[in-house]
This record gives sequence, structure tokens and C-alpha cells, in this order.
Amino acid sequence: MYINITDNKEASNRGSSGGLVNYLEKENRTEELKQPELWFNENRQDVEAYEVRRAMDGNNAKLGRNEAKFFLINISPSQKELEHLRKSVGDADMKNVLKVYTEKVMDEYAKNFRRSGINSNKDLLWFGKVEHNRYYSHKDAAVKDGSRKRGEKKSGNQMHIQVIVSRRNITNKIKLSPMNSSKGRNAEHSRKMGQFDRMAFKQCGERLFDEQFGFERNLKDTLAYANILKNGTLQQREQLDVLLEASMKNYQSRSVVNELALGVAEGIFSSVGSMLESTGKTVGEFLEVLMEPAFIPDIASDTIEEAEKKRRRKARQQEQGMQR
Repeated sequence: MYINITDNKEASNRGSSGGLVNYLEKENRTEELKQPELWFNENRQDVEAYEVRRAMDGNNAKLGRNEAKFFLINISPSQKELEHLRKSVGDADMKNVLKVYTEKVMDEYAKNFRRSGINSNKDLLWFGKVEHNRYYSHKDAAVKDGSRKRGEKKSGNQMHIQVIVSRRNITNKIKLSPMNSSKGRNAEHSRKMGQFDRMAFKQCGERLFDEQFGFERNLKDTLAYANILKNGTLQQREQLDVLLEASMKNYQSRSVVNELALGVAEGIFSSVGSMLESTGKTVGEFLEVLMEPAFIPDIASDTIEEAEKKRRRKARQQEQGMQR
């Protein structure tokens, strides 16, 4: 799942949203659609482009000339994720379930600010737009090597969502910026802008998809894996190799391994951190436990701590049986 936030796409976000709205209407102009693809939010599925522009441009009270007025969020499922959706709900319902998923992503966007009064997508002014195509750009390797032309359509299912969200909340009173990277370290700045952890937001989108649609994500398809490969230290990459080996050996421990990979990427061990500290185990030692047959049946129904206790209890019982 690729989720990205930008404050400058095809048109500056320092002025009117009209340029960006017009750009995102391109498929309605260039594709032979049976009916135009309209905008949506939590309340409506039939929002016209002019309504989006009017609402966004009217929600920028007390924002300076050079301040961002809105942001663009790109929500792009991978080919594997789209194929999983197609098999799960069918071609006809894919668009509708992605719209519902988008609402939940925007809930997480709101919560990520950690601001009083900003609790869900209903506290934001936002509009989503389904797009069905992607096009090769000058950044693509295929364009650079000459095998594809810039502007050429990419093959396969390319359905994705573009979301425009206002810098101001729905009441036009609270200023929110996802480009704020203080993550709470600067208390005064966070009080004005809200905290926002972009990596955590992207990770929430990945988890939401897996939970909502029952998608079994391979370690190599996780954001944590990509982040470690790109930005990780040597130690983190070494730990990633151990995690990958565990994921390949024990399919049923995949979700736990993915959780550990996220912990490695963040420099912590997330929900298993306390257990690792209390047991004194290294990541490698803990994964050896995960790969033991006695541990596998407990993964689905128990927490990691409960499964570990059961494994120890079974080991003690076996030892007592051998001593008798």
C-alpha cells in the first residue's frame, strides 16, 4: 500500500484549489466513461468538481498568502492488493469498498494530529476522487531506458484514490499541517499545528487494509521492509534478514514477524518490546521461539505473551514426564 502526502502537485497549494481539482478531473475529460467519476466524502458520493473547489477555497480563514491551503493524499493499493480485492468482493464492488477504506484512512489522518476536537474524518474538510489509470513519468525506469514513453498508460489494474484535504478543519478554526514533523517534540509548535507522524500514518493505512480485507501481507510487501532497506542501519538490515528467514519458515507467524519489522524500522519493538525486555531475548532468539512447532497453534488466538507462557508450560510438562 502506497500512501503519500504532498503539498504541491501539478498546482501550487498556496492559492486556489482550482488547478489541482481541474488536474484530477483529467479522466472525465480524456476517457470514454459511461458516466463521470464524481467526488466523495463521508456524507456524499456525488460531489461535483465546482463544489470541491468552492468548499476548499472558502475554508482558509487567516491563512497567509504563502501558507499551504490544502494537501493531496495519494492512496494507491499495489497490484497484489487490488487482485486480492477483486477476488474478495468482485470487480463491481472494488470502487465502493476502497471508498469506505478511504474514510477510515482519513479517520487515522485526523487522529494522528493528536489535537483536541480532531478525532475523525468528520472533523476535516476533505474530498476523494477515484482514478482508474496511472501514466509513465520521466522518473520511471522504463521511460529512462526508452522502453516506454512519458504519458503512456500503465498496464493492469491501476485503481487508486486521490484525496484533497483542507489545511483548516471543518469549522475553519483549527490549522492542521501533516508536514509538521515535530511529533510532539516542540510543544508550542504542536499546540498550534498538531503533531503528525507521517510514517505512523502510512503504517496505519497498511494495517487498516490488512484488517479490513483479510490480506496476508508478505514481509517484503510491508512499509517497514522498504524503509529499512532504504534508510536502515547495517544492524537493522541484519535484523531484517533474520525476520525474513522467520517469515519464510513459518507462514503462521507472518503477522508477528511484520510487527517486529516495524519495530526494527522505528528503533523499538512496538507491542513486543516489553516482552523482549522481560525475557532478555534478542530478536533472533525470540524468532527461534516463533518457529517452534509448539508455538504455531497459539498464534491465531493468543497474544504473544500468552503463547510464550503456554510454550514454557508444555516444555516443563515434557521435562517432568521424562524425569518420571
